[in-house]
Amino acid sequence: MNGDSEREAVVARLWQEHLDTEFPARLRGAELEGVDMVMLDMSIAGCVSTWRGNGGFPDAGRLHILRDRVTELDEVLPLLMDVEELQYYERLRHLATLTS
Repeated sequence: MNGDSEREAVVARLWQEHLDTEFPARLRGAELEGVDMVMLDMSIAGCVSTWRGNGGFPDAGRLHILRDRVTELDEVLPLLMDVEELQYYERLRHLATLTS
């Protein structure tokens, strides 16, 4: 398996885990450090979905979005004390970095 197909396999596995995991209830409608946690999730999910639909190729606009979301994740991850919330958003961060 070459590097690109390995990355696509990891993204596919993480993406399926993400789809199978319920959004953390406490974070519905929540903002941390001015970051809307639902919008953060939706923004990354849309970019990952598009990346997968494009055969592993992001467009310039989504690359910019993903980089901005990773910066936001780096601000809010240290504020998450619940293990499930932390795992949820760490997985999103991994997806964002793999697809950008």
